[in-house]
Amino acid sequence: MVKKLQPGSINGELTASGLRFGVVVSRFNSFITERLLSAALDALERADAASENVDVVHVPGAFELPLAAKKLAATGRYDALIAIGCILRGETAHYDYVCSETSRGLQLAQMDTGLPIIFCVLTCDTLEQAIDRAGLKGGNKGFEAGLAAIEMAHLSRKLTGGKPSTVAPKSPSSRKSRRR
Repeated sequence: MVKKLQPGSINGELTASGLRFGVVVSRFNSFITERLLSAALDALERADAASENVDVVHVPGAFELPLAAKKLAATGRYDALIAIGCILRGETAHYDYVCSETSRGLQLAQMDTGLPIIFCVLTCDTLEQAIDRAGLKGGNKGFEAGLAAIEMAHLSRKLTGGKPSTVAPKSPSSRKSRRR
């Protein structure tokens, strides 16, 4: 008789007690981002996050989210971050550049620091789509981002043996400069 493989399972938890969170939120399209922020904070509060363990940083627009997130991650004070923004398609290619570079920048910040950064940036064709995703129909993506931050904070701790997940950024002096 062949035994069936029973793999181990590592899962995150949904309690925010004792965890620290940073939220970076864009002021551009604030009528949407403030709804997302409110829902993210609601998720953290319902999971027992202490208000003194949650910091909110406002930036001008979605394009500025990655830099602020990376700087927050580099402090080593947080277990997870949430990046909140809303980009609406316009009549030019600007939308494509902002969407692409915002998502790329947030992913690079996450990979460079090892800190979970939850992507809660709506990229919508219309204002109606954004309104629907910010709570009018079928839930609020901000609430989902809050839950994802809690789960990833726990999972990250488990995967690193309880150690902080941030990786110290390389100092400029440690980089070799090449002249050609």
